[in-house]
Amino acid sequence: MITTDPVLRLAADLIAIDSRSSLSNLPIAERVEQELKGFEVERLDYTDGKGVSKRALVAHKGPRGGYALSGHMDTVPATGWESAPWTPRIDDAGFLHGLGSVDMKGQVAAAIIAAQRAPAGVGATLLITADEETTKQGAAIIAKQSALAKSLGLKGIAVAEPTGLVPVRGHRSHIAFTAMARGLQAHSSTGKGINANWKLLPFLAAMRAVHDELRTNPALQDQDYDPPFSDFNLVLDNHGTAMNVTVAKASAFIKFRYSAKVDPQPILHAVRQAAREAGIELAEQHEGFPPELPVDHPLIALAVALTGKAARTAPYGTDASELQALAPCVVLGPGDISTAHTPRECARAQDLVDAVPVFGRFLASA
Repeated sequence: MITTDPVLRLAADLIAIDSRSSLSNLPIAERVEQELKGFEVERLDYTDGKGVSKRALVAHKGPRGGYALSGHMDTVPATGWESAPWTPRIDDAGFLHGLGSVDMKGQVAAAIIAAQRAPAGVGATLLITADEETTKQGAAIIAKQSALAKSLGLKGIAVAEPTGLVPVRGHRSHIAFTAMARGLQAHSSTGKGINANWKLLPFLAAMRAVHDELRTNPALQDQDYDPPFSDFNLVLDNHGTAMNVTVAKASAFIKFRYSAKVDPQPILHAVRQAAREAGIELAEQHEGFPPELPVDHPLIALAVALTGKAARTAPYGTDASELQALAPCVVLGPGDISTAHTPRECARAQDLVDAVPVFGRFLASA
């Protein structure tokens, strides 16, 4: 049962709306907009790379020149869930369960309630994005196209991802590689097909070498991060091919995450060269430059003062890679990221409630 607290009620409403990145987020965007009465609201509609209708929202009330809170509406797929992912519930231990509860519909709800409660004379801005879990396209569109956001002269942005309210001053950004080998489909017994996997294997062998180099070469590492080596995660897809059919298309998806101090060019060169030598197709999708602020930056100092917790870095990525084009960003939000992207996703309900006054003090610090 969900309590009467407005943060938890709103979080539950958002969890109940299926907003996986592969779907249109218009239903959840419309639900969010119901909470924005009294705000100037800008809708940024776009179509993603697969032709799906999406919407990002910018909302503001009060004086300009202050701070913004940001969160995303989309979630990862509901892989492995044994309970109903879109049925929010609070268990006996006080944890809110459901897909998006900690990443990051609970945080979006806390940010919205904090902005609603901002008193007269305090500027409150919300940057509510889509496609954070895939391409960061919603944040990129806000940064590049939002007339409202650009007019505000924002001093800083708190991206409310789950950090346990520990200020994150920097994180990695990614380059997503899609490598594709093409073959010829046939019944495998006839000998007339061409299996695309054999064409992909030399590329994969070269990628294993890149993976190992990232983990062993100090010149490609950043000791300010844990782990110090860059992520180079591989996912393979034969697109549903049966075992008795030669593979017509074999795809390899690699996410390479790097921090501001790591030069991505050697990795880009190695991946591109391996694809050329294997004679396969390669596509790339780049996020913005990895955001990172020094410990003594005013925004980081403010976040440390508000929370009483020392700033750190994080190995993952957020919308800050795109939103930093508008203003400096700190990643700061309630909840523990350890259950994000798992079928056990949950957030301590009280943490979400307790974040509202912290966000409120952040907005009032301008």
